[in-house]
Amino acid sequence: MKLDVIKLDGGKAGSVDLDEALFGLEPRADILHRVVRWQRNNAQAGTHKVKTRREVSYSTKKIYRQKGTGGARHGARSAPIFRGGGIYKGPTPRSHGHELTKKFRKLGLRHALSAKAKAGALVIIDDAASDGKTSALAKQVSALGWKRALIIDGASVNENFLQAARNIDGLDILPTMGANVYDILKRDTLVITKAGIEALEARLK
Repeated sequence: MKLDVIKLDGGKAGSVDLDEALFGLEPRADILHRVVRWQRNNAQAGTHKVKTRREVSYSTKKIYRQKGTGGARHGARSAPIFRGGGIYKGPTPRSHGHELTKKFRKLGLRHALSAKAKAGALVIIDDAASDGKTSALAKQVSALGWKRALIIDGASVNENFLQAARNIDGLDILPTMGANVYDILKRDTLVITKAGIEALEARLK
């Protein structure tokens, strides 16, 4: 699979051969769904908490006598049946994460890359370099028509480019090891540098 390579200024910079095993698969929604769900569940804080009957601030005195009132039998006002009482079987702090094999996570990343390639939303650039000026980079991004884009660079991201892109709305930059299914699918355009292509191929082989 061959794709044209461009520069940030819009000029051509040759072409590159993409590995069919990474960019030529038929995307499967079920695989992408499982990997995204694994990512989002692991990111969930799980700090939700309610007060149980023993934790609410109430007296433990019996509210009225056991018999003779004509009403139901009750003990303390902290019972879940009363307003302001403890919550029965409410949420407690826990991890929402679950396991997913490394092999399946790699497969999900391949399908995410293939999905962008099939949709025509994959762009290959020569390199991600800048003089650190946000205004200059913003003009280049606007001219290229990238509104919501993710840029994946090589093993590390150019510091000047990262500084210039920091305040551009809708533009995310990640090194190759940070590439993930959720961020790829979330953005409309996937932009990968030539160094990023080589690093992705080495990572997903």
